[in-house]
Amino acid sequence: MEVVHSTGRRKTAVARVYLKEGKGDIKINNRDLENYFPVATLQAKVKHPLVLTSNEVTFDIMATVKGGGVKGQAEAVRLAIAKALTEINQENRAILKPEGLLTRDSRMVERKKFGQKKARKKFQFSKR
Repeated sequence: MEVVHSTGRRKTAVARVYLKEGKGDIKINNRDLENYFPVATLQAKVKHPLVLTSNEVTFDIMATVKGGGVKGQAEAVRLAIAKALTEINQENRAILKPEGLLTRDSRMVERKKFGQKKARKKFQFSKR
């Protein structure tokens, strides 16, 4: 099997994932998953598509992530892995789609407007 390439995005984080047959190693930016995401919930988020399709020890994953925060990066990697798994086997789509793992979360931070403190918060109004 050749290497399967996929991308995932969340907020400003962009993840590129390369899937190939192996023994279940996950490397993110040339670091182990446990090293890159020390929080257990983020590790579970990344592994979620693999657990659902029971491919934890089937594929080696090499990912590069840029931008965003830790949670956004984890969710970008999760989306990219889910997309790559459906590319490998279309039957995985029926498992991952109801869980919402193939949907790109398009919510972004609203931009700050001029003459205001933040995106929606205004400066204090003084009548006199």
